[in-house]
Amino acid sequence: MRLGLQLGYWGRGPDPRHLELAREAERLGYDSVWTAEAWGSDAFTALAWIGAHTSRIKLGTGIAQMAARTPTATAMHALTLDHLSGGRLLLGLGLSGPQVVEGWYGRPFPKSPLTATREYVDVIRQVLRREGPVVSEGSFHPLPYPGPDGTGLGKPLKPITHPLRAHLPVLLGAEGPRNIAQTARIADGWLPLYWSPRRTDVYQASLAHAPDGFLIAPMARALVCDDVAEGLLPVKAMLGFYIGGMGHAAKNFHADLMARMGFEEEARRVQRLFLEGRKEEAVLAVPDAFADEISLVGPRARIAERLESWRAGPVTDLLVTAPDPHTLRVLAELNS
Repeated sequence: MRLGLQLGYWGRGPDPRHLELAREAERLGYDSVWTAEAWGSDAFTALAWIGAHTSRIKLGTGIAQMAARTPTATAMHALTLDHLSGGRLLLGLGLSGPQVVEGWYGRPFPKSPLTATREYVDVIRQVLRREGPVVSEGSFHPLPYPGPDGTGLGKPLKPITHPLRAHLPVLLGAEGPRNIAQTARIADGWLPLYWSPRRTDVYQASLAHAPDGFLIAPMARALVCDDVAEGLLPVKAMLGFYIGGMGHAAKNFHADLMARMGFEEEARRVQRLFLEGRKEEAVLAVPDAFADEISLVGPRARIAERLESWRAGPVTDLLVTAPDPHTLRVLAELNS
């Protein structure tokens, strides 16, 4: 199992620790470093900055939102950064949800998310292969554009720049069973939002036909500390925000995932409290047991014991969100 560093997206402003942590992760032998985006900082610019200050570590977008860019624009970002970094890019993509897609990007959330994702990935693959002009007859990402409000003058185009790698790895963030199953068919890897090494059966059927070499790269908060309950508070805060705030009462993929993992009653309570404006109560209502299962928090000996269960399963890359160099060093030592 390889280790990666997940830096996420910025909060109010750039985090001055991120570059230091990325450099330390590279020095310690971490395989990858990842950035994200929501409705603030973007994933590619921060990753390019990190890439300019490192030399070996792979650079992953975890995740870049599909609604933010057309698939050809995403392919341009990818091939450009892959060239500049010497072939280090891992392209992680995700649909996000209706609240972000329609509220921030001003686009309709696709009525068929699986089809939209499949078309998006196909266009990116065409650009990177550069075998001919890029064309798509799909309903979500048609090329050339055939709509009645167009000029009819569009023509299929072939990328001017020759991509460095025709088979640049594409990973997808997917949560629903059918979406995960499709990911195993069309992508090179999967970026789970929550992963519990105790509940791998939740995903077993969806991953049944994953090919050899398929990457499974979940994110986990990591912190070496004495007080486990205190160390879990940032995990619970993240879960409270995603389960309660990243969705609508009637449509929240994150709450649905927590329910499928055996915490349905708790997920609905967290969601209800958050939507009522009782955010602190929502965070405290996140079960310690669930937060603990999907993270690595506590003294070194406790983390060492729990890390073995992550290593024993199908996870190929553990992407840790670690706030300090000491935690990065401990995990590197334990995983060696």
